[in-house]
Amino acid sequence: MRGLLRSAAAFGVVSVVTPLLCAFVVLATLIYVPLPATLPEALPGLESRISRMLDTAGNEIAVFREFETAIPVGPEDIPQVLRDAVVAAEDRSFYEHGGIDVRGTIRALFADVQSGEAVQGGSTITQQYVRNAFEEVGRERTVSRKIREAIFASQLDRQEDKDEILFRYLSVIYLGEGAYGVGAAAETYFRKPVAELTLSEAALLAGVIPAPSDFSPRVDPALAEQRRVLVLDAMEEEDLISPAQHALALTERVWLATNGPPPGPATVVQPPVQQASTRPWFTDFTRRWLEANLPGCVPGDCQALYRGGLTITTTLDPRIQDAADAEMFRRLEGTEPDLQMSIVSVEPPTGFVRAMVGGRDFAASQVNTALGAAGGGADRDVGSSFKPFVLAAAFERGIQPEATYSGSPHDVSVPCGGDQVIGNYGGSSFGTLDLRAGTARSVNTVFTRLILDVGVIETMEVANRLGLSVEPLPGDCAAVALGVKGASPLEMASAFGVFANHGLRVPPVPVLQVIDADGEIIIDNTDPTARGEQVIAPEVADNITSILRGVIDGGTASGRDIGRPAAGKTGTTNDNKNAWFVGYTPSLSTAVWMGYTLERPVLNVGGFARVDGGTVPARAWQSFMQVALEGVPVTEFTEPAPIANVRDEVLRRARGGFGPGFPQVPIPPPPVDGFVEADVAPDVDVPATTVTTTPTTTVDTTPSTDVTAPPTTPFTLFPQG
Repeated sequence: MRGLLRSAAAFGVVSVVTPLLCAFVVLATLIYVPLPATLPEALPGLESRISRMLDTAGNEIAVFREFETAIPVGPEDIPQVLRDAVVAAEDRSFYEHGGIDVRGTIRALFADVQSGEAVQGGSTITQQYVRNAFEEVGRERTVSRKIREAIFASQLDRQEDKDEILFRYLSVIYLGEGAYGVGAAAETYFRKPVAELTLSEAALLAGVIPAPSDFSPRVDPALAEQRRVLVLDAMEEEDLISPAQHALALTERVWLATNGPPPGPATVVQPPVQQASTRPWFTDFTRRWLEANLPGCVPGDCQALYRGGLTITTTLDPRIQDAADAEMFRRLEGTEPDLQMSIVSVEPPTGFVRAMVGGRDFAASQVNTALGAAGGGADRDVGSSFKPFVLAAAFERGIQPEATYSGSPHDVSVPCGGDQVIGNYGGSSFGTLDLRAGTARSVNTVFTRLILDVGVIETMEVANRLGLSVEPLPGDCAAVALGVKGASPLEMASAFGVFANHGLRVPPVPVLQVIDADGEIIIDNTDPTARGEQVIAPEVADNITSILRGVIDGGTASGRDIGRPAAGKTGTTNDNKNAWFVGYTPSLSTAVWMGYTLERPVLNVGGFARVDGGTVPARAWQSFMQVALEGVPVTEFTEPAPIANVRDEVLRRARGGFGPGFPQVPIPPPPVDGFVEADVAPDVDVPATTVTTTPTTTVDTTPSTDVTAPPTTPFTLFPQG
């Protein structure tokens, strides 16, 4: 039995100690005996293939990248505090050893031999560098790789200065979150150049090195904080910082910027940023579009964009975008921070999006109101700016622009809101009006009667065909005509552009071309004819344009002309919570929306007691379009062809219609108060009044007259027998 035990012990010595001694002898020989071989060329630094986005003038407006590796740093850029932190954390004897720590290496080799695989570290800074820099070292976790690593480290230490080796190491080391090198890491975590790192920030980065995926402050802030403290302790132990510096740095605990302002001194870690842009709203739109359209991409996962080195030429016109930005800042200056404005301009013949403003401050909120629900926010009810879609559905069914409808209160019983009497602003009751006059004055009851003749479902189908994304309501919900369904400014600008383009819809795009890193064109939108579709007849579109010109020439947007042919429609929702103006010329269609982030009435803004579509939005549209169209030749709208006539006598009888008449209550001139500018024609499109006898929902009461002042006395309408 004893003999058996002695044999087993001898076998253990031979199997464990002998390989270790052999490895030690070989290692010592190769390290200390002069070697004639020279080191191979180091691998080039990892490069991020950045995708670049350009505007139509060739200016770079954004870059997309997966990590920050394209930030060059020189030895003079790396602060001493970072050098000391890394040495204290990773290799305290760095300036004394010859490239390897013999004791640490033997200890690691012993553990590896015992387990039969590489399980323990022990690498010096020099060894870590050669592992990353020299392909010949290899990346496999084996004992032989560690020996090669030690040999290369020893040779490098003989050839290069210690500070040079440390600089090279800091230039390539992986620090988590896709950041290679301290230059990239400083920008990734702290949004600052590496030269500006503080002691605490340097300690945090040094603490990440052993296990970047686990120790990243974005992954585990508490663990990153523990690592930071360990590095600070090591620096104090090595007399690299004073006790006072140590004590002060300890108070600067790790804090994520996404949690808001820190409660005191902190090492603030910024959120990740995959895109940098001078045109953030347009860039956000373009990113979403590319994720949906680049081959192999899906929303939220688009490696081709962040790794592909693409050149993306966009449709953004810098001059028009500057005008949109300036107009938004002008109109929101001095207002509450949560009041937002969106401006979107689309070129009708091409679908090219020329400008986009999605809010007042992208840094404060990345919700892109220009895209509505698709931009992280919500679609907004469009009010009376939906009425042109009712006209389109009517004209498709042969109803003529001269068709007349009653403007009196409309008693409707609908499943979308109970029994309701829809009225007009201030209690005004009209006789019959033709569709041209009813649109110019935005008479609600004309359109609630018209949509029931045309069909609610049919109208919403037309709206979707023109580019809106609205889900249908019950077929007898007359309130649909008043814009109770939401849309985005981009959808509205594009849809109205169909009217400008004689019924031909070219879907809105932010991209002209995408060229990959090899120079191949992978997306090409330069030919709009390949994307266009005739969604309504030309005569339908042209007759709508003819009617909408009256809105500007003397209707609810009176005084908002731009010195050239233009058409448009105001829109205001219940209690002035959303205010719209969407208008166009043959060459440019623009939607302007204003409202609060959390919907509430927009009051006392821009000199108006109540903001409706004909006030601030229409003025913003007017000023913007005048600048945007500078130098663009004046183009006339096409004279509309007649709409094919149909027999509608049965419908006329059913609705009790009779010949054109006059308002039963004259429309008074707008009162001039402290909010109305005396030298400007009165703004209009003020919400009408709705009385609900069996209330279940709120019905949109979009503007019905050209009066800016709110009604002074509520009125009651009773269901008609």
